Amino acid sequence: MSQPNKASIKKGKPSYFMSILGVTLVLFVLGLIGWLIINAGKLGQHFKENIEVSVDLRENLNPKDSIALVEYIAAKPYVKSYKYITKEMARKIYIGEGNQSWDAIIDYNPLPNSINIKPRTEYVNNDSLAAIKADLKAQTYVADVTYQEALVDSLNKNIRKWSLILLAIALLLAIVVIVLIDNTIRLAMFSNRFLIKTMQMVGATRGFIAKPMNTKAIINGAISGAIAAAAIYLFVLWAESYEPALKAVHDTKSLTLLFVGLIVLGIAITLFSTYRSVLKYLKMKLDDLY
Repeated sequence: MSQPNKASIKKGKPSYFMSILGVTLVLFVLGLIGWLIINAGKLGQHFKENIEVSVDLRENLNPKDSIALVEYIAAKPYVKSYKYITKEMARKIYIGEGNQSWDAIIDYNPLPNSINIKPRTEYVNNDSLAAIKADLKAQTYVADVTYQEALVDSLNKNIRKWSLILLAIALLLAIVVIVLIDNTIRLAMFSNRFLIKTMQMVGATRGFIAKPMNTKAIINGAISGAIAAAAIYLFVLWAESYEPALKAVHDTKSLTLLFVGLIVLGIAITLFSTYRSVLKYLKMKLDDLY
């Protein structure tokens, strides 16, 4: 009776290897989608952080009034950062952007003193920015308030659209991943069906039979998740070296959570599928195993 048992165990080993490989591949694909979702969110946030509201000051404003206005703006909850731009600084920025100097046409600087505000990302939408504009324009010392309304509207629409698309893909892929992993584990357990039934026939309890296989499932799931996480990390490093702009949206915390999630998911699905397969073969009649 021991020879068939040994044969069954030997047959199970290659299946475990293939199950680890199969689980690793599907987790890797799922992890890539997760990385894309993280990057999409961080990229949207990165663009929002670079939206500026320009507050043009009235001409001949004395320094005291300018300081009062700066202090008023700095105290606002929607302000992430701000910078006071003098007329001369504005002129240098204008020329630095490739524009022609106006010295040959006029003998004064037409650009106003201004305060450039970078709002917090949660305020970068047209409704909030319109309210900010109305608040600032109501101030006595402010001549005009401008920001790129069309860009803000387009940015928010695109972020919402791509977030929904990537979320839908992730949910669909998650379902596919669960089904694929479940089928992979069931195929691996198929080669152990006679071993499971033999142990049951000699009086082994359900818990005794399931425990080593569940332990193996946990180990295999953790290995698959760890390999997938390592492969994604290497892919991220390669992508960032190929496209350095990706480093601007690199989020170590979110990537760590993604890697932990892949390992936990690999363990959970592998353990569930293994335990379900063990119960299935325990309930089957011996003749049905052939």
